[in-house]
Amino acid sequence: MGTTGEPLRIGIQLPEVERVVRWPELRAIATAAEESGFDSLWVGDHLLYRNDGRPERGPHECWATLAAVAAVTSRVEIGPLVACASFHPPAVLAKQAAAVHEISGGRLMLGLGAGWNRPDYDAFGLPYEKRISRFEEAFAIIAPLVRGERVTYTGEYFSVDDAVLLPTPLSPIPLMIGSNGPRMLSITLRDVTSWNTWYDSYGNSPARLAALNAEISAAALAVGRDPRTLRRSACVLVRTDLSSTERPLGAELPPVQGDAAEIVRQLATFAAAGADEIIVIANPINERSVREIGALLPALRAATA
Repeated sequence: MGTTGEPLRIGIQLPEVERVVRWPELRAIATAAEESGFDSLWVGDHLLYRNDGRPERGPHECWATLAAVAAVTSRVEIGPLVACASFHPPAVLAKQAAAVHEISGGRLMLGLGAGWNRPDYDAFGLPYEKRISRFEEAFAIIAPLVRGERVTYTGEYFSVDDAVLLPTPLSPIPLMIGSNGPRMLSITLRDVTSWNTWYDSYGNSPARLAALNAEISAAALAVGRDPRTLRRSACVLVRTDLSSTERPLGAELPPVQGDAAEIVRQLATFAAAGADEIIVIANPINERSVREIGALLPALRAATA
């Protein structure tokens, strides 16, 4: 199953703005996920949500959180889901990534995107326009830096002069792109290890994921990339408590839900649709739900072997 032929990986996103989660609980959720057998842990990168029909809310800062998670875990891959290239100068973002890679012992997957949430920009004084053009220049700086190269670059938005990451990262930092946009894919697919999509981009539907996966394969071919070498990562909304309202639900976004066997059956269909990695977006997200889903992982791995 999957696209690359590798065993299915299962990750989970840590709480973002479903509710206020302080560090002691966040640490407990992260360690529970590692103990429960998840392969990866992910942290969202946003600054503020407002004007969307829900109460104003904001997450903890992504890179500080990732560093803390790196320090209290020892096995799982960790990464931003995904780091907004607009929030930091690109060489500084690469430097932040290198520090987390070091703290984690080489476990970072650097997810990148161009950003989309307008309040992030307006509230914190960041430029919203020309995000993809800015991303293109940022990626031209970040990608070689995290490979261990020196970079000199002069662009319309960003310039660096003989930038280098020192201390040298423990290993080259792998990249993941979080976008379905044709231009973003053409910019990144030659260089990334993995591609990721959020669940509402394909309706949380295996059939629609399969169709999107075919488009990603075509985009990889268009830039000269063997599609079988590109890891496909899909966020999947999973509800373990039918009374939970932490994430808004609608008919257009049916969650994976049911008893243990049904959740395993449904999740396996995402692997059959081409996912090499499933990142669980749990509703609710707490230590109990993490352990409940974690208990299903052996059966899910067996079903997709």
